[in-house]
Amino acid sequence: MTTFSMTIDGAPVAAEKTFGVVNPATGKVHAEAPDCTPQQLDAAMQSASKAYRDWKSDEAARRQALSAAGDALFAAASEIGPVLTGEQGKPLGEAELEVFGAGVWFKYYADLEIPAEVIQDDDQALIEVLRRPLGVVAAITPWNFPLVLASWKIAPALLAGNTVVLKPSPYTPLATLKMGELLAGVLPPGVFNVVSGGDQLGGAMTAHPVPRKISFTGSVSTGKRVAAAAAPDLKRVTLELGGNDPAIVLDDADPAAIAEKLFWGAFQNNGQVCSAIKRVYVPEALHDGLVEALVAQANSVKVGDGVAEGTQLGPINNRPQFERVSELVADALSSGAQAAAGGHPMKGDGFFFEPTILTDVSDGTRIVDEEQFGPALPIVTYRHLDEAIERANGTHFGLSGSVWSSDPERASTVGMQLEAGTVWVNNHLQLAPNQPFGGAKWSGIGVENGPWGYYGFTEIQVLHRSKG
Repeated sequence: MTTFSMTIDGAPVAAEKTFGVVNPATGKVHAEAPDCTPQQLDAAMQSASKAYRDWKSDEAARRQALSAAGDALFAAASEIGPVLTGEQGKPLGEAELEVFGAGVWFKYYADLEIPAEVIQDDDQALIEVLRRPLGVVAAITPWNFPLVLASWKIAPALLAGNTVVLKPSPYTPLATLKMGELLAGVLPPGVFNVVSGGDQLGGAMTAHPVPRKISFTGSVSTGKRVAAAAAPDLKRVTLELGGNDPAIVLDDADPAAIAEKLFWGAFQNNGQVCSAIKRVYVPEALHDGLVEALVAQANSVKVGDGVAEGTQLGPINNRPQFERVSELVADALSSGAQAAAGGHPMKGDGFFFEPTILTDVSDGTRIVDEEQFGPALPIVTYRHLDEAIERANGTHFGLSGSVWSSDPERASTVGMQLEAGTVWVNNHLQLAPNQPFGGAKWSGIGVENGPWGYYGFTEIQVLHRSKG
């Protein structure tokens, strides 16, 4: 098996123990990752704290290093992509694109202009509002997009002058470890450290006395624990949590015209996207036509090992999530829902599940009320638009949503009534480094991306210079 190392103080570091990483296409362990000890976590934190002293003082050097990091990721896409596919399951082309995307985020922040904020300049005083770094940032990332979601944290944190200790999900640590090794050749020692381990390591990071900021992406339940662990030390937190994103189809929409975008808005990355469509509300009159078009999409995609030619959807990433999707679909079917497409796990090895379209399902069914995070989409009918909006908002989640119509202005008016951090019109999952991303209600605290994401890694300092 390939050897993977943590990166601490710019150097590769092994561990006394390792843990197995499963290839979801086979269901078998295919690699071992280092299991960080408490002493190694202390070393990573101390390294980041020491590096912070110089890193925060030279913005031009930080920007140059971020740009070089982006270039390094571009060049390494074909090397790291197969590692990502092997642990996450996504098609190889999408894995390589994710590595490239992480580079895009680094390049964006390397060039992001942060304008000076002068709130008074007269005969009495010059008063500026400055953005100062926080110190060491502890970043914890999920298994669905390990690299690009890491870049959402690393790049703005480093631009602001912070240093970072990052822990990837134990389901997908390998590509992130490779990224740590890669960027050790670009960033000064200690500026970016990568450690790997289980949930206990994440708890140790949030409770550790060194970090002044925790940036976490993952489940609502874990996010609440992160917030609780950070509270005694008043650590700042950004929490990007779950979603149960609704898509509302208006009565003037053309099902055939929107079906492909609607399908991929739900099934991209095999449905394992926090902001993917999780439930569709459609007028009764359009239901059959939309279902027919979505079923045609579901039946046409190729499901398989991410390294196989032509694969469009890979496996679900891990056994617990595979069992959860299976359970939610089975629960819906036992409650009277119909599987217009799919509905079952696929035979053979690995965590493969048929792309599933569910009908005859309504609010109150678990797969409508909860976040399935997998390749199963419930289609729910409505009679009155106000009712659909109320049902779409009737959840603890508020990450994103979309509205579909032949009249974009009408759709926008409806979209502004959704309680969500992002609303798309006639599209879904359109994300960019300059576009803020965050959630309402239980879907998160704070935002990532754009200058707003950068501000989240800073404290305000007022510099008041008297002239009198």
